[in-house]
Amino acid sequence: MAYKRLEDHIFTWPGVKDGLMTLTHAQFEALFAGLDWRRVRAVETRIPESIE
Repeated sequence: MAYKRLEDHIFTWPGVKDGLMTLTHAQFEALFAGLDWRRVRAVETRIPESIE
């Protein structure tokens, strides 16, 4: 359980599906930082090619 209070803004909560709200860790951190969690995306990385 967590508690967060905003002074001037509101939270944008995720939708509830089957009685659950699902967020990734990064989305949860963004939500509690007062950011728009819907804009948080995983960064795509490439495996480096070996150097010959």
